[in-house]
Amino acid sequence: MSANDIAALNAKFGIDNQIVFKTGAGGLTVAEVTNSYATATIVLQGAHLTRWTPRKQQPVIWLSPVAKFAAGKSIRGGVPICWPWFGPHASDAKLPGHGFARTVPWEVIASKAMQNGATQIAFRLVESDATRAQWPHASPVEFLITVGDTLAMQLITRNTSNAPITIGDALHTYFAVSDIREVYIHGLGQCPYLDKMDGGKRKQQNGPVVISAETDRIYLQSSADCVIEDIPWRRRIRISKYGSNSSIVWNPWLDKANAMGDFGPDGYLHMVCVESANAAEDVVTIAPGAEHRLSVTYHVESLK
Repeated sequence: MSANDIAALNAKFGIDNQIVFKTGAGGLTVAEVTNSYATATIVLQGAHLTRWTPRKQQPVIWLSPVAKFAAGKSIRGGVPICWPWFGPHASDAKLPGHGFARTVPWEVIASKAMQNGATQIAFRLVESDATRAQWPHASPVEFLITVGDTLAMQLITRNTSNAPITIGDALHTYFAVSDIREVYIHGLGQCPYLDKMDGGKRKQQNGPVVISAETDRIYLQSSADCVIEDIPWRRRIRISKYGSNSSIVWNPWLDKANAMGDFGPDGYLHMVCVESANAAEDVVTIAPGAEHRLSVTYHVESLK
């Protein structure tokens, strides 16, 4: 994007002392959000939030220190948007895993300084011949981010065609933790899950999730809050959601993280993905003229 385009974004959607558009790493355009509650960064490619740090707190969102920023490439960390399918495509293995939304341009369509001091910015996925070749359905998608003392995000898919469509989606959030070996994930007890480390076998969770090896699970019948309890940092990250009945918990652990090449030294120890999703048997069918909203709110609570 040219300097003139950034100037136009700032003129139309910039907000004094709250939203500034600039050229970021890899030449990608970013929106920097600052208010009395928190700071945040969103890359316009993928509408990809890479940072949310409430005032006087540790970062809540993990971004790899060696993340690669390049046109058409996914970013390791932050909140990648998985849409319009989760995981591998159901019938065409050549199509990108988790869909194309996280690697294509999104346009800013609105911004607002809210009365409570939070800051809101809205995006729409830019359709192209390439996206339509992968997803030939009339289903515009928007993403709304509200940065405040909580982080609220809403992925909105509308079906403007005359036939039902079925989507999978997820907010593939990488949460920052002090040390994954001292973290407990609550809220998934008694949920069945598909264990991708064991051939997709269906299992049952009992008690909190504790990670001590490569973990890749799709939790089903999961609509309650999830809570990441971080003992050394003396905090809980509460994940509340709506429009999602599955949750994914993922950590690549040492060998896979090293093989991926963009985690950095010991990066796997300082992150965990707890993804609010509609995945596996929890895909969503949207009737003509209807919409689906996947909504999350993240909130940090102190451990006493």
